[in-house]
Amino acid sequence: MRKDIFIDNNITKNFANPLDSEYTKLIQWLMAYSSEKKEKNAYLMVSNKLIAEYQRTAGLSASATNITIIIAKMTREGRLVKITNEQIKEFKREYFTKPVERRLSCNKEDREHIPVVLLSERKYTLSFDENFINDILNFPGFVVIAAKRPQDILYDK
Repeated sequence: MRKDIFIDNNITKNFANPLDSEYTKLIQWLMAYSSEKKEKNAYLMVSNKLIAEYQRTAGLSASATNITIIIAKMTREGRLVKITNEQIKEFKREYFTKPVERRLSCNKEDREHIPVVLLSERKYTLSFDENFINDILNFPGFVVIAAKRPQDILYDK
């Protein structure tokens, strides 16, 4: 199984100047690459909208751990898993029924990220947004692992 993860934009703001060793470990895991042991490599789940959010937040940061630098490296290595707008629309057509939509508490922009998480292999998520976490954890028919801090999720296992 591919070691993929969805990292919300509200987490990546801590990448430019990692606050603690747990963020440093997460960044090291994302940056590490082995062409021989591909099953150990990290894969980042993204969409066009999420990449745009990352770029707006990262701005002109020259940090080597800026999320846009990480994305560029992962793209070159084939470790960026991009969910297309069409895949998102199809997922929403199938799974966003009226009862499901009524239960969602996250904002409209974050509802576009729900399919990105749920179409991943592992369905691992890092986010500070309690409403978003609540919605993906309680989305019917899916089992998701979500946390607010890197050490609270076994992302590298």
